[in-house]
Amino acid sequence: MKKKHHKKKPGFFKKWSAKLHLWFGLGIGFLIFIISITGALYVFKDEIENITRKDVIYHNEQNIDQKQILPIRVLERSVTEEVKEKYPVHWVNIPIDKKMSYIFYWYEHNNNAWNYFDEFPVYKAAYVNPYTGKVLRTYDEKNGFFQIVKMIHWSYLLKQDWGTYVVGIPVIIFVIMLITGIILWWPKNKAARKQRFSFKWKNIKSWKRKNYDLHNILGFYASIFALIFSITGLFYAFFVVQAAIYVIFSGGNTVYPDFSSIKTKAPIEQRAEGTLDKISNTVKAKYPDSFGFAIDLGHEHMDDHEHPNFEVYVKHLSYSYHKSSSLIFDENSGELLHTHDPKDKNFGEKTVGANYDIHVGSILGLPTKIIAFIVSLICASLPVTGFLVWWGRRKKKTPKTA
Repeated sequence: MKKKHHKKKPGFFKKWSAKLHLWFGLGIGFLIFIISITGALYVFKDEIENITRKDVIYHNEQNIDQKQILPIRVLERSVTEEVKEKYPVHWVNIPIDKKMSYIFYWYEHNNNAWNYFDEFPVYKAAYVNPYTGKVLRTYDEKNGFFQIVKMIHWSYLLKQDWGTYVVGIPVIIFVIMLITGIILWWPKNKAARKQRFSFKWKNIKSWKRKNYDLHNILGFYASIFALIFSITGLFYAFFVVQAAIYVIFSGGNTVYPDFSSIKTKAPIEQRAEGTLDKISNTVKAKYPDSFGFAIDLGHEHMDDHEHPNFEVYVKHLSYSYHKSSSLIFDENSGELLHTHDPKDKNFGEKTVGANYDIHVGSILGLPTKIIAFIVSLICASLPVTGFLVWWGRRKKKTPKTA
């Protein structure tokens, strides 16, 4: 009898895994539910906006081959006049497809705020017909559904500097829970293994058993993806995670490339109204197959020193950011000073650059987005099914202790 009883007793490792899993689950379950559900809601942002904004994403100007795009500074003045925003335009997104609108952005950051709404006085986008300068529509991105969802996910709408830690710490605990969950799930024998991989509900009527299976089986299948999404999320909360990812994947490099020291070569007399157009034409000729690029318009902003040169970010794919180029142009002459293409990046830089796309599931387009959506929903369900498992057992034990 004694021998049999000893065999059933869980080992020290499994026993403490169970305790940690329960305590952490009860402690941060609600926070993980919020992080996961907002993550799931955000996954298809681009696809939904491509439908809801279709009439302004494309300007529908006729005979564009016979027409000339207006200079960027002329467009900027026209947009400023029409929108009447007290802050200056911050940057412009320029598409390679001539049928698409330019997008001018207002974006300001106030470091003295304690919450998201005060931290960003303005985040607004104007879709503009580049042939006429007409503003097709303006969106208040700051108060838009997807931006609010993103910022709940990012910092619970608290100031970024410390709000990301308030999200990041529960995610660290969630990683521990995923590991302890796998330890608890791990079957002892063949019979138990059969039950852990699939739902066998043919003769099962008990909701407790079904709920237990939902927690166990879905948790197991989602766990590897949940770990990936958690670690790529921690990348934004803790600099040490960013540094570790870069060092590991770059093969030991500890210095991340920094091109801010590249200085203007041309005298200020060479600065002209058409400098930005010269830059834009250079980028269009250099990357005709890219999706588009962003040019910082070089004004002084609330929390920002004036840029020493024009930085241009080129996005090569429509659905993903990981394949990108960074260019630096002389602020006076518009001459190309530096190019940093995907081929110039070490594997560490590529991994860091792909982090966002891995996190939101856009790395391979729609298939990985569907995986991210399903895994996020499963992660949101785990605190609920886990709580019900605990509640069911608690109720079961109550009469015995009474």
